[in-house]
Amino acid sequence: MEKYRIEKNTVQETLVIPLYGRKLCSERFPELFYDKESERLVDMIDFDFKEKGKKMDNIIGLFGCIEVAQRQYDLAYEVSEYLKEYPEAAVVNLGCGLDTTFQKVDNVLCHGCNFDFPGVIEMREKLLPSSKREENIACDLNDFSWMDRVDGSKGAVFFAAGVFYYFQKEQVKALFTEMAKRFPKGVLVFDACNSKGVKMMLKTWIKEAEIKDVGAYFAVEDLKEIEGWSPDFSSVTSRGYMTGYRDLGKKIRPLYRFLSRFGDNFIKMRIVKIVFKGE
Repeated sequence: MEKYRIEKNTVQETLVIPLYGRKLCSERFPELFYDKESERLVDMIDFDFKEKGKKMDNIIGLFGCIEVAQRQYDLAYEVSEYLKEYPEAAVVNLGCGLDTTFQKVDNVLCHGCNFDFPGVIEMREKLLPSSKREENIACDLNDFSWMDRVDGSKGAVFFAAGVFYYFQKEQVKALFTEMAKRFPKGVLVFDACNSKGVKMMLKTWIKEAEIKDVGAYFAVEDLKEIEGWSPDFSSVTSRGYMTGYRDLGKKIRPLYRFLSRFGDNFIKMRIVKIVFKGE
């Protein structure tokens, strides 16, 4: 089978970096995170993973892999919790890339909607084609017409992994406000950090990857600011990205435990959860 070619130094590369991180984490720390699908996807992509692997397969690089895997664990946890109350809800992946969270949370009753730019959806359809209860839908999230494709009549849980860093704050505010109006009793969960964390991201992996056509804008300094964005928000809470969902404890080396605490406490790596008010 012909492999799908990824162009270097483009937004496409931001899709394969977390994918390869999940693969490495699954290989090195299977007791923490096992993802056989990531290996299959990597094998289907024409990209110099060997070169990328040299940069990631070291002490610091592997911690980044753990971060990527932990983020998926956290978001899947929140989605699964919502599905306990609304088992037939829409599970909506915003900026889906090559993420496989729906397969991990699927309860055979819910419906998955994966949204991303047309080029990404084209790539996803070839590598992760839609299943019976799942759709891959091309859109620009800043064009709110995509919301018409989501049936939230039985509940809706939205999640985004590594997406909103590339939005301006006013874009995020407008998006969240409109979602809260359109989907009462819905929930949105996403990862974020403070401005120090965004600056670190720009200076490290984005710079290292020589990615030219992205920028990083959105950071979360204070949840109270988000609370004031919309009267349709019921609550805005957060939990530590690395330490808030499970105790990694002795499963990771002491340096990684230190970096986990540093990330959550200093640069405020969080999973933010916004609950929308009901009708």
